[in-house]
Amino acid sequence: MEPELIADYQNHVGEGPLWNHLDNKLYWIDIPQALIFKFDPKTNEHEIFYEGTAAIGGFTIQENGDLLLFMENGGIAKLSNGSLEYLFKEISEEKNGRFNDVIADPEGRVFCGTMPDQNGNARLYKLDTDGTLTKVLDGIKLSNGLGFSPDCSKMYYTDTFAKKIYQFDYERKNGEITNQRNFVQIDGEGMPDGMTVDEQGCVWSAIARDSSIKRYADNGLEKLSITFPTELISSCTFGGAHMDELYVTTIGGDQREEYGPVAGALFRVKLNIRGVPEYLSKINM
Repeated sequence: MEPELIADYQNHVGEGPLWNHLDNKLYWIDIPQALIFKFDPKTNEHEIFYEGTAAIGGFTIQENGDLLLFMENGGIAKLSNGSLEYLFKEISEEKNGRFNDVIADPEGRVFCGTMPDQNGNARLYKLDTDGTLTKVLDGIKLSNGLGFSPDCSKMYYTDTFAKKIYQFDYERKNGEITNQRNFVQIDGEGMPDGMTVDEQGCVWSAIARDSSIKRYADNGLEKLSITFPTELISSCTFGGAHMDELYVTTIGGDQREEYGPVAGALFRVKLNIRGVPEYLSKINM
């Protein structure tokens, strides 16, 4: 389980890795630089896929292959053939802020969280397929990684500054989340960031400031820890032909004197554990 360096663009904030099972390639972002990257494991080639001007906090893949970008000021836009079409130019409550991690649910809705505002409050929204945007959680410290259990009965949700991963009951029919409870509390210097869920229902969480990805059983007990050669691990996702490769993004490519010579690189860990494809968004408006 030795991490393999795949691409080094010295990402300032490498984030949001997502395996696109429509084209069998991995996509990820550098948030403040408004860059999207693409990696093809068949050829080992990687490239800058998109260069924007507005910070990109997260993205989903639409069922037609377009990307749906969640951006600064609460902007949401479809990226199709290199062109942006804004669905929301901004959201008043998120003006001067930005979205952070997002995830499509089984029905094509998107749960999309935000960075904290000037008062230290972040939020989680639900974007329905018809374009209706609803705030579902408020008073979060820093909205981050999300995931669903394999049977879609539970949703996991990370609050980085609270150092907690929560578990909710999830209703697939209407996207309602209820019965919030603690799933994992992180002790020490580490902070939970992005996450994914494998086919066995275990949660994989990127622990920033701890140089690690940790795997938790569905009862919250730690089962595995993988150490990386840099401190700020930001997110992870499964990909590859057999969905048994874990792709991991990192932060700090602009601060290598502090975080080391591979900070901000993309890594891969080949496993004997499989993930499941992330859901596609189906936002039509």
